[in-house]
Amino acid sequence: MDNIDKELLKTISDLEETPTGAYNIRKNGKGIERKVNSNVNIVSKTDVSGIDVIVKEDSKLEIVHIPVIITESGLTDLVYNDFYIGKNANVVIIAGCGIHNDHHQDSEHDGIHRFFVEEGAKVKYIEKHYGEGSGKGKKILNPLTEVTLKDGATMEMETSQIKGVDSTIRTTKAILEKNTTLVISEKIMTHGTQFAGTNFEVQLNGENSSAQVTSRSVAVDESRQKFISKILGNEKCFSHVECDAIIKDKGSVTSIPEITANNVEANLIHEAAIGKIAGEQLTKLMTLGLTEKNAENEIINGFLK
Repeated sequence: MDNIDKELLKTISDLEETPTGAYNIRKNGKGIERKVNSNVNIVSKTDVSGIDVIVKEDSKLEIVHIPVIITESGLTDLVYNDFYIGKNANVVIIAGCGIHNDHHQDSEHDGIHRFFVEEGAKVKYIEKHYGEGSGKGKKILNPLTEVTLKDGATMEMETSQIKGVDSTIRTTKAILEKNTTLVISEKIMTHGTQFAGTNFEVQLNGENSSAQVTSRSVAVDESRQKFISKILGNEKCFSHVECDAIIKDKGSVTSIPEITANNVEANLIHEAAIGKIAGEQLTKLMTLGLTEKNAENEIINGFLK
């Protein structure tokens, strides 16, 4: 790997050296490095491009890195990754994709991830997206994540779009059985003429299942964002969806909620707030010596933390 590769890995997965746990590093559509251990196996698919990540039951605090980097202009990379998490396992999975494009052709990565989380297992999934490069070719990322949580399972997802992604449609679908918990935290930054679309569809099928979705986003310049959430409460359950956004210049954010209660004990909540940076916040920071632009950046960075 060259310096560009290393910087991309550092940005999307905080990797500055070889990770200690299991890992699979993908570059320009091909796996280039892999390591497994006694609790985590990573197997290449034979019918399509992608991997199976298998975590043994009762595994304790395993950490798995599966970053993707693209430095080839004009490449469209489609990958299918399946995660099989055994009963009572505890695992952190760090994914993410970084694209460096210095040329005129578009570069695109579409990752289809399916999680099969067995009874009592706990998963934390971290995914960062980032684009850079001096070329006019677009950086495009379209992730699709499908989650199935069995009895008593928990999954926490942290997804963030740092900057530089010209177009993205982010789709997450989840099916929750009884006594399960899904927590999703999304952070998106768009600028220029970029577009980011988010689609959440969660089916709360089991008694005492719960889902919490929090989206924080900033749209500046002429960028556009659309947030769509569809929650179905089919049993005694709880769900809370919150979409907060800051717009600046000619930025645009749309939030579209759909909540359906098919059970009298389904408790479903959706909240949305979209607005500009508060004037009193700017004034307070500027009295401390910051310029208006630096004060705005300080507020935005704090909002997306």
